[in-house]
Order: sequence, then C-alpha cells, then structure tokens
Amino acid sequence: MKAPAGHPGYPLLAIMLVAVGIGPLLTYGLSAVSELVITELGISEAQFGLLATVCFGAGTIGNAAFGRFTDRQPDSRLLALVFALATLALLLAAIPGGYVLLLVASGLAGLAQSFPNGVTNRILAERVPLEKRIGWIGIKQSGVQVSQLVASLGFPALAAWIGWHGASGVGAAAAMLLGVVALRVLGAVPLLPKVPVPVGPVAAGSPAAAPTSIRFLIWALAAFGFVNGMGVQATNVYLSLYAVRELDFSLVLGGLAAAAAGAIGVAARVGWGRMMSRGTAAPPLLLLLAVLALAGAGVFLAAGATNSAALLWLAVALHGASALGVSVVLMAAVVRSVPASSMGMATGMVTAGQFGGFTIGPLVMGTLVGSPSGFALGWTVVGGIYLMCVMLGLYLVLRRRRRNRRASA
Repeated sequence: MKAPAGHPGYPLLAIMLVAVGIGPLLTYGLSAVSELVITELGISEAQFGLLATVCFGAGTIGNAAFGRFTDRQPDSRLLALVFALATLALLLAAIPGGYVLLLVASGLAGLAQSFPNGVTNRILAERVPLEKRIGWIGIKQSGVQVSQLVASLGFPALAAWIGWHGASGVGAAAAMLLGVVALRVLGAVPLLPKVPVPVGPVAAGSPAAAPTSIRFLIWALAAFGFVNGMGVQATNVYLSLYAVRELDFSLVLGGLAAAAAGAIGVAARVGWGRMMSRGTAAPPLLLLLAVLALAGAGVFLAAGATNSAALLWLAVALHGASALGVSVVLMAAVVRSVPASSMGMATGMVTAGQFGGFTIGPLVMGTLVGSPSGFALGWTVVGGIYLMCVMLGLYLVLRRRRRNRRASA
C-alpha cells in the first residue's frame, strides 16, 4: 500500500482521511447505541451528553494548547500519537468499568482529535503538489463523516452480537492496525522541494480577495466553527436517540439514520472541497451552508411534531449536506492563506473553535431533551444556533464585498 516515492497518491490520501476520522469513532459509536448505554449505566440523557462534552472539551484544549507543539513535531510522531490515543480510548470503553471509566475514555478520544487536522494540513502543504491540495482537503476532512458512517452502522450491528463493549474492542483493534498502515504509507512519501510560500490565497485564478489580516481570518473561521459546532454535535449525538424514542425506530434503524447523515456528509465535503478548489470564496459558501442547516433544524422539529419518518430522513439529508460540510470550507481557507510553518498553530486555533462548539452542544441538548419540553425545545435551540451562523456568514460576505469594492476603486 505504498505510494511511489515523490508521487503522493491515494494511499496517502486514505491515511489522512483515516487519521481525521479515527478520533471521533468512539463518540459516534456510543451515540449510535445511546439507548443501550443509557439503560445499562443507568444514566440520564444529560449525563450521556456529558460524554461528548468531555471528549470535545479535551479536543478543544488540545487543539488550542498544542498548535505550536504540532509545528515542532515530525508528521510520523503525530500520526502515531493520534492512533495510539484513539486505540487506548476504545480499549477503555471495551472494559465494563462504569460511567467514570467511560468519561476517561471519552477524554482520551478528544485528545486524539487534537492533532489530525494540523498534521494532515501540513502533509498537504509539504508533500502534495499545489494543484491537488484543496481538492484533497474535501476528501480527507470527510474522514469524520466516514467515521460517523462506519460507527453508526457497525456499533449497533456488533452490539447486537457482542454488546457495545465488544464493539469498542473491535474498534480498538482496527485503530491499532490502521495506525501501523498509516505510518508505513507516510514513510514512502518524501517532502516536496522547498519553495517560497506566499501568504494569501494561492489558488490560480481564484476570485477570492486576500484577507486584510490573517489573524482576522483565523478568528473569523474559529468563530463560525464554534457556533456551527454547537449545532453539529447537538444533532449528531442525539440523532439516533431521537429517531428511536420519538419516531419508534429500531436501534439498528436509528443507527442507520445517523449513518445516512455521515454518508451524505462525506459526499458533501468532497463536493464543497471541489468547489473551493475551483476558486470559490469561503464566505458565500459558509452562508449557503448556514441557511441549509437552519432549514434542517426546522425539518427535524417538524418531523417530531408530525411523527413523520419521511421528514426525519429529509432533515438527516439537510444536516449531512450542510452543517457537516463546514469543516472542509474552514480547512481549505486555512491552507489557502497560511504558510506551512504556521499550519499547526492556525489549524489548531480554527479547530479549537469548532471543538469548543462541539463541547457545548451535546451538554445543552442533553439538558433540553431531559426537560419537560424535550426534543421540541432542543431543535428550536439548534435552529437558533444556525440562525447565528447565518448572521455571521452574511457579515463575512458583506465585509468581503466592501473590501473588493475598495480594491477596485
């Protein structure tokens, strides 16, 4: 599975995709069998949401704190760290040690998500030719949704056979094996010759104007990722539970609903990545995704109010196509605008923004779901979150237009 030296091919792209997706595997797997976990451990919906909060809280801290560390470490060491932490998290979840041990496992899974975006962005910048980079971002960022797809299908099926602890053990074995393969593939692809890297958008023929300040760009992307992230994980963590409890889906069919969101998210990230590679600017694309996500939250609410399975599937499609596609736009904007020497720091800040939202969303949603108003209030709040994304996206679009007018005056 080695790519020819000097010619990065699909094996390198595949291991970047897996590196991005291996950390969230435990969280998505637990979400897919949430009814079993809640029942076996005797915990509330809010306590279940705390598992995701701990996971993404650890990821937030890791991304914010380890950006410079990432810039100083070799790619192979960072990849080994990612897979080792993910394997350990899944191994701990395989032990029937109760809720506290599962919290520790969730924290380790979050730490495993502190490095993949930074190291894979740097691999792109230093090992992949310029003409492939932005398009490959869409594919490698879809690793998160591939993880959601695999976990949402695999965990319920395995849980019906060997229990959800056994499913976690299978995941640990897979993570360890994939880590070995990833290091072998990376070792076969050398660094590109050093060339000057311009600061600013580098896509040939791109209509996107260069940012006035890279610092503003990073903070704006982090802010959008934070707000969107709240809605993303509030939906992801409770989607299967919503389908099972409110629409009488079976456990496997509830997992399939989450898997469908992941599958659509994979296609969406690849598609949005291709649009970015053709020179589409980030602000209008972020605005479009926010509008679609807001519509999806409304359809989730309507599905419960009407007990309509058809509306639920429509909401799943909107969620997968929109909110789950934001990450690729954020990462493409970073790779376009930031030199490779600062890629870890910049990626860490933007990813920390996303993970900050991931941290808050499940905890808030769990509290709302456990209230008398239940999922109806939860989806209403998710809609409000995406409305904030629409407002922020509109501001970025208008700001870009003002700058373009001043530049052409």
